[in-house]
Amino acid sequence: MTSRAVSPVFVGREVELEALGEAFDQARKQAMAAVLLGGEAGVGKTRLINRFVEQTGEVDVHVLIGGCVELSAEGLAYAPFTAALRQLVRETSAAEVAALLPEGAGRDLARLLPEFGEPSGDSETETARARLFELILMLLERLAERRPVVLVIEDIHWADRSSRDLIAFLSRNLRTSPVLMVMTYRSDELHRTHPLRPVLAELGRVDGVVRVELPRFTQDEVAAQMAGILGVTPELARVDTVFERSGGIPLFVEAILDSGDDCSVPDSLHDLILGSIERLPEETQRVLRTAAAGGVRVGHALLAAVSVLSGTELEDALRPAIAANVLQVADGGAYAFRHALIREAVHDELLPGEHARMHARYAEEIERDRSLVPPGRAVIEIAHHWYSARDDLWALISAWEAAGEAAMSFAYTEQIQLLERVLTLWDKVPDAAERLGVDYVTILERASEAAHVSGDMDRSLKFVRAALRELDENTAPERVAELLVRRANIKTQKGKPGALDDLRHAERLVPLPTEARAIVLTRLGTVLMAADERVEGATVTHEALRIARQMGDECQEADLLVNLALGHSMAGDMETTFMINERALAIGKRLDSPRIVLRALANNVDALDNLGRSEEAVALAVEGERLARRYGRYRHQGVFIANNRAEALASLGRWDEAIQVVEGAIRMGSAPRNRWHLLRVHAEIAIARGEEDLAREFLTEVGAFTPQRDEWAQERTNNARLLLAWHLMRGEPLDALEAAMGTLVDPPPSSKAMLGWRLFASIRLVCDAAEPVDARRAGALRARADELAAVMGGNGPVSEAFRLVYRGDFDAAARAWQRMGRPYVRAEALLQAAAGAAASGDREGASARLREAHPLATALRAAPLVTRIETLARRVGAQLNDAPVRRAAPAARTATPAALTRRELEVLRLVAAGRSNRDIAAELFISAKTVSVHVSNILPKLGVSTRAEAAAAAHRLSLLT
Repeated sequence: MTSRAVSPVFVGREVELEALGEAFDQARKQAMAAVLLGGEAGVGKTRLINRFVEQTGEVDVHVLIGGCVELSAEGLAYAPFTAALRQLVRETSAAEVAALLPEGAGRDLARLLPEFGEPSGDSETETARARLFELILMLLERLAERRPVVLVIEDIHWADRSSRDLIAFLSRNLRTSPVLMVMTYRSDELHRTHPLRPVLAELGRVDGVVRVELPRFTQDEVAAQMAGILGVTPELARVDTVFERSGGIPLFVEAILDSGDDCSVPDSLHDLILGSIERLPEETQRVLRTAAAGGVRVGHALLAAVSVLSGTELEDALRPAIAANVLQVADGGAYAFRHALIREAVHDELLPGEHARMHARYAEEIERDRSLVPPGRAVIEIAHHWYSARDDLWALISAWEAAGEAAMSFAYTEQIQLLERVLTLWDKVPDAAERLGVDYVTILERASEAAHVSGDMDRSLKFVRAALRELDENTAPERVAELLVRRANIKTQKGKPGALDDLRHAERLVPLPTEARAIVLTRLGTVLMAADERVEGATVTHEALRIARQMGDECQEADLLVNLALGHSMAGDMETTFMINERALAIGKRLDSPRIVLRALANNVDALDNLGRSEEAVALAVEGERLARRYGRYRHQGVFIANNRAEALASLGRWDEAIQVVEGAIRMGSAPRNRWHLLRVHAEIAIARGEEDLAREFLTEVGAFTPQRDEWAQERTNNARLLLAWHLMRGEPLDALEAAMGTLVDPPPSSKAMLGWRLFASIRLVCDAAEPVDARRAGALRARADELAAVMGGNGPVSEAFRLVYRGDFDAAARAWQRMGRPYVRAEALLQAAAGAAASGDREGASARLREAHPLATALRAAPLVTRIETLARRVGAQLNDAPVRRAAPAARTATPAALTRRELEVLRLVAAGRSNRDIAAELFISAKTVSVHVSNILPKLGVSTRAEAAAAAHRLSLLT
């Protein structure tokens, strides 16, 4: 009998166990915690994890374990999460797991695990994957409400793209639940282009994620391992030999000891691992080679079928391998190689013909009886084995079927890989179209759709272009139109020009009132409205509405109503916008369509904010985000609602809350345009607070510094306004003037309150700032702005308040902002009104306004605005609070000058700067005669007789600090 060369004693790893323990403690405090455990193959990652899990058993903790499966290049979609789900269902039941989630959510999980019943028939592919991610997140959070959860995911170097994306998503968003994620990977396999490398880099930037590298054993640790295996203390010379030959890798130590007392080691580690195999009976070796073709883990029934052995014959053949600890008996009547390296070494020994035959046998047997593999795995296993068998025909057919299965599981990136395999094999199978029942272009169309919904826009565009090259718009106009719509969507997502051109081309290809035309017109109307082409947008939208109503398609009718509401919004008619969105919302509720309900609700959050009802907007957004979570749509539509909530919070001056909302939404990994909307909200606050570096970072990402103009009015207008605020914050009025001129070269901006009129209010501030240095150009800008403002519409209190700012009626604007509870713009208007009062000689009026503005700006931590208020206060001699004027006294002086008033200190500061009485008078809005009186009072108080002596005394006595 061969002994098991595994130490019963756990050796070393104190530092790594401590790191895992600290991470677990952090997770139990409801703080994000994840550990990336890297190490070479065979270094003991699994053993360490098992030890850690044993230790966590001392507290009430729920441990879920899943592993990634190596299936050629495609991986097995969501394999670790499917395994963890299966464990959870075994521990409880599918019904209990589904009860933790929103009603009906279990049907989405059925795409991963059949135990949850029939999958939902939801065809909204663009949000399906995001919903699945949110459901997994919600499930972990619900489980963690009962007790802390440890989720172990092994071998993520084999993870499929969907699993990698889900791991990154969970790492970003498990922020306040007691969940610890522990992920292992082979660090020696991460070549420069390995797909896991960028994921590790991304996770390394997430707070709470730590990387632990598991080192090889030291010589003392190898000695301890040997003692545990041998049962006696090994001789020092033998330790030296084993340590040198094994390199300190525990798996190789075991293999060396298992090879015999003489420690004769083969030339390579591959041969070393095979050494223990070669001493087994020949029939056992043959069955092991068969098992290796099936993967690291293979079921008893499947292995018996492939090896053509009876149950008893198979058990007899495997018994020596199990006794030698080459194979282990796993749960579910399966056998697993003790280590993946052993399986790889055995599999590499297959001869070419043997390799093809074995994989073909697996494909045939699984095809014959799909219950031989775990539920949900048959299709991808068959595709893997036929491809490994180099059978082009069946590799093509099985890849096509597996691609469809991947799409049903929302594993779109794996679907793309399988479709690319179909495209590669297409020319090798003469009757491919007949075999699959589809043409070559259909494969390209499916691939482009999968890439689009997975967020890989460049890849999607590649497939669209390839499909368009294969089609003739004269013979297949509807297919070409559909591809042009997708290309327009890609350009929109990437912020590239040309979307409208593609959509107009598509519209010409489908002139008849068909479903295809309605789809094209719906998208064309959306883009036209967003581009502020309202007349054309309304025309095409009304036509699409007629078609939708003729077809009885209420869902599309609701979408088109939201499009019409968008047009009214861009025109500044927010009351009509709100009413039309309410009509769409009612349809959505009647149809039980979460997508429509959330879309209409999100747009009404924006409408309320534009109507000055920002508190209501925040409340509605909170309700919308709650619904989005319940529907499993937070990552897509919920993030859009969160953006609108952040905008309303920013309006109300609740800036810290707004930033929290922005940061939380960004962690969800939202689409680029949603991310840019969120960053603009944060950029606006950063500029208002004078956080220059942060603002520059955000403005760079959203493209505010680039000359290319976005086709969408909202992005274009907001970028322009932020750029003006950026230059004013930096004290660059001429640069702001130049940028403002560039915004007025096109037709009038949108009449929407928070877009066009807000921009015009900013232009007024630019003109006021630039006029003292370039009155001619500032005047030209005012004249051009007046022309455009004269034809702009817009109703409601927000439009009117911004209009008042633009016209210079700052006091009325401040009162309007006060009624709407908007402190920042109120403080800005008060400052402008104070400046006007000071210029007209009303110092008391200016002071009163500044005293009202100062606490507003201070509470917001709007440093640039606070500075401007305090500067003007000094110029007009206004006391902003009851605190006395602070003067730093010298460390020692023999006499203290008589107290100077605040005004005298202001005059002294300017005297010390070398300013004349006339200059001082202009600066402080007082007469030159009054300045002369102040100077006459200052000189005797300081005990000096000249202005130069006064300046010297002021510095000596630290009166200017």
